[in-house]
Order: sequence, then structure tokens, then C-alpha cells
Amino acid sequence: MMPTFPQLSLLALSWLAYFVFHSLFASLGLKTRVAKRWPKLMPFYRISFNLLAVILLLIPLWLLHTFQGDPLWQWQGYEKLISSTLRYSVIIGFVWTLKYYDGSELAGIRQLRNGIQSVEDQERFHISPFHRFVRHPWYFFALIYIWSGNMEPAWLVSAVMLSLYCIVGSRLEERKLVTYHGEVYKRYARAVPGLIPRPWRFLNRTDAQNLMQGQGEF
Repeated sequence: MMPTFPQLSLLALSWLAYFVFHSLFASLGLKTRVAKRWPKLMPFYRISFNLLAVILLLIPLWLLHTFQGDPLWQWQGYEKLISSTLRYSVIIGFVWTLKYYDGSELAGIRQLRNGIQSVEDQERFHISPFHRFVRHPWYFFALIYIWSGNMEPAWLVSAVMLSLYCIVGSRLEERKLVTYHGEVYKRYARAVPGLIPRPWRFLNRTDAQNLMQGQGEF
């Protein structure tokens, strides 16, 4: 059974609405307005945003599950082994990169515990091993995971929408990072690609260390 065009359109719109919400509430503009008008709410901002983002994500995921249809293609044999290896690898990579972030700040616990009212992230500029090769490794991992599995119509629509958000979302994130870190991030961006690693563009360990210390030219 194949999902209908109205069903797939509804699924696409649900993803679009979710991405608009996510980008709006993650934007510096909205956070700055909240900080100016209701500064006492800022310690709750990140954790509230995270909880609401998880809850609202259930809507497109439920539609994706509901509108499942016959597969467009399925990996078989060695192709299935390669597909599974890729997907497990990016999951491991994602989990591994978590140790290079301040988990309590990402979750919003640190802001709530310390009563932080600042709009800016508190974490200093740093370059993890994956960030030496690509500026947005999570988006890169997501793109591999999205397109390496079996494909059916509802997941194809979701894959296209998610891929577009990885592109747009990474650029919106770049604006914030330039605001937070200034010239050092611009220098980093000139040296390392944004979404897709390239063998000829990366930072070795010494260059990454020098850049984090405000040294070196790129």
C-alpha cells in the first residue's frame, strides 16, 4: 500500500513546521528578546526548549510511522551489510563526539542550576577530532544515516526535508557561532568544510591547537 499525495504533503508540512519552530526558538533574536523582557526566565530557556522540541518531534514521527508504505528500494546482501555498517558507525561517531561537549549546558541543566541569564552559550571555542575535518559533524552523520537505509515514500519525503534542514540549519548555526566566537570562527571556517569532509581541507592537531589558542593563519 502506498501513501497518498495528501498524506505525504501533510508529512512534509509537519516537518517544515517543526523546523520553523526549532530555528525560531534557537535563534539569537528570540533569545535576546526574552532576555530583555523576562531575564528571570532565561535559566529555564534551554531546558524548556529541549523538552518542547522532543515533544513536538513526536508529531512528524507519528505521521511517518502512520503513512508507511511499500518500499521503493531495499538493500540486500553485501549492500545491506554496508548500509548497516554505515548506520552503526555514525551512531558510534555521534555518541563519541558527545564527550567533547558540555552535556549539562546542552541539556540546559547548567543554566538552570547556576541561574545563568546570558543569551550566549558559555562553552568556549574548541575543536574536537571530528571538527578538524568538518564543522558540523552531527549534520554530516545525520545525512549518512538518513540516506543509507531502506527507502519508502514517507521516509523519502522525510529524508528530503531533513536533508534540507541540515543545509539550512547549519548555515543558521554558523551565524550564531560567528557572533559568539568572532574572527577565530571565521578563520576556522576558511580551513574546514561545513557539511561534507574533503580530504584536502582539514586541520592537523597542531593547527587546531594553535587556532584554539588564537594563533596561526588560515
